[in-house]
Amino acid sequence: MNDHPHHFDETEREAVYRAIRERRDMRHFQRGGRVPEVVLQRLLAAAHQAPSVGLMQPWRIIRIRNPALREAIHALVNEERRRTAEALGVRGEEFLRLKVEGIREAAELLAVVLAPDDGTVFGRRTLPREMALCSAACAIQNLWLASRAENLGMGWVSLFDPQALAERLHLPEGALAIALLCLGPVEGFYPRPMLELEGWRQARPLTEMVFEDRWPETQGSGDGPG
Repeated sequence: MNDHPHHFDETEREAVYRAIRERRDMRHFQRGGRVPEVVLQRLLAAAHQAPSVGLMQPWRIIRIRNPALREAIHALVNEERRRTAEALGVRGEEFLRLKVEGIREAAELLAVVLAPDDGTVFGRRTLPREMALCSAACAIQNLWLASRAENLGMGWVSLFDPQALAERLHLPEGALAIALLCLGPVEGFYPRPMLELEGWRQARPLTEMVFEDRWPETQGSGDGPG
């Protein structure tokens, strides 16, 4: 048995893998639920401990507390939902039947924003915006896993026009809103990803995602039938 202070024991290790395994993109939240302030601060601290390329920490998190602003954001999401349905063609009506967000019901609504580029070159000279996005995504994943460990649901909403949301949030030039995060208590967690349960799409196995030495074949698109 290794008692080094930096080592995880078997129980701790399994708890990490369980949080990863049982994390879900939640769309159904308890109305009237709340997240205690001390818990919210723990979650935000977890997000802020994410890795970032060149230690640039490009994420900014805006807590939406004004009810009128939340309602305006909900309207932006509904507009993009309509446009997405149009773009999906034959699957548009099926898409409109899906519940895709919990903006009105969730206890907390957080907007994640990429800050204006600070000029970091270390690790991102060839992929400047991509590495900023990856870094911010790591912060979101930290928040997601910590939320699951706190028995709270979280859902990532990407259905919005970035410029329209930027105007609502008074973002500075060069900033980019990349996520609306719905957070709060839920009645229960989906046993499988909701898009699988609704028959929209099936997750593919790991064996189809790991290659050796080269890309083996051209992969299919994601929103087709089946």
